[in-house]
Amino acid sequence: MENGSNYLGESEVFLDFLNRLSEAARVDRSVLVVGERGSGKEVAASRLHYLSSRWQNPLVTVNCAALPQNLIESELFGYEPGAFTGAQKLHKGRFEEADGGTIFLDEIGLIPLEVQEKILRVVEYGTFERVGSSRTHNLNVRIVGATNADLPRLCSEGRFKQDLLDRLSFEVIFVPPLRERGDDIILLAQYFAEKMAIECGLETGPSFSPEVIEQLLSYPWPGNVRELKNVIERAVYRNRGGEIKTIQLDPFANPYAAPDAPPAAKAAADTSAQSRTMAPEMTLGPQEMLDRALEGIGLTELESTKRRVEQALLDRALRSCSNQKEAAELMGLTYDQFRGLVRKYHK
Repeated sequence: MENGSNYLGESEVFLDFLNRLSEAARVDRSVLVVGERGSGKEVAASRLHYLSSRWQNPLVTVNCAALPQNLIESELFGYEPGAFTGAQKLHKGRFEEADGGTIFLDEIGLIPLEVQEKILRVVEYGTFERVGSSRTHNLNVRIVGATNADLPRLCSEGRFKQDLLDRLSFEVIFVPPLRERGDDIILLAQYFAEKMAIECGLETGPSFSPEVIEQLLSYPWPGNVRELKNVIERAVYRNRGGEIKTIQLDPFANPYAAPDAPPAAKAAADTSAQSRTMAPEMTLGPQEMLDRALEGIGLTELESTKRRVEQALLDRALRSCSNQKEAAELMGLTYDQFRGLVRKYHK
């Protein structure tokens, strides 16, 4: 994502966030940046670095989630020749590359405990050793960590060192989620739309219909700015210029699948289907059951058929219920009417 996009915003919550970043940048201490996925934690770390006194020195970014657990230590601290199979020459780690500047550890909560211990030494004493060596090296680096995990909870579960959390959390800065930034959503959407229009070679810049604007403002944006960027760019390239009247929030929505029925219609359809598969005597009233049974019956057979149906319904109700009162309710009869049937067919 373009770094400039995350600096766009006029909402009070966003301006307060930028002010906190600027204040923290001036103090040469470790900082934790906490935010949801796609909210711009890496951009926040970049701003911290370039507003600090270290801005002319390296900013080294490490995505801890992308590194295999068994390689994180050697990636961060380097290794000596012969430290392990395949280690044929000296390799400087990311901390060493960031000497004098800032190292940004994204998804810091995923770092193994034994590596956390080495990071703690860097924070406390400014020293480290490469893998496969006992020689201590001095280091001057500022650590900015980022996570969307609950680090205090990880500490209580024994998955993150409390001492390290204490050292890293000189300042904890929370990146506001996009849904809390109000009209910044439209400002960012217009920015992404214009950038995509240029990329697509469109002559006119896109605009948004009132319906789309309302949809953008009411959607919760779980993927934050990154998700908004994808949605807008997809809409621009599909629309090919002019006013954007529709957007697709879910890229995995299958356009060829049968549309779901509205809830009320679906419930009615389910009830209808259930009625067709259940026994008639369990879904119809007594008179309706008789009428259904007598359809197509000749008059000479009417009386005998009616008796057979009544007795069948009576027997089923008696088998299905624990007492005669419940059976009467099941058949839609008063207790006296039900007792009359019992006496008629069970003398």
